[in-house]
Amino acid sequence: MRVGTGLVGEERLAALEAECARLVPLGAVRVRLLYDGNDSCIVMQDIEGNEFCLD
Repeated sequence: MRVGTGLVGEERLAALEAECARLVPLGAVRVRLLYDGNDSCIVMQDIEGNEFCLD
């Protein structure tokens, strides 16, 4: 799921975290954060256990 398009660093991470916070009450589960300075991705699972990335 594209969330942080055009954003970098802390601004990108903040956008990803906001989307993660929106999805968790809907049943998604946060699995891990992949963070590499300017590039980041949050790996999540849907209610059926399928993994997806907030990118």
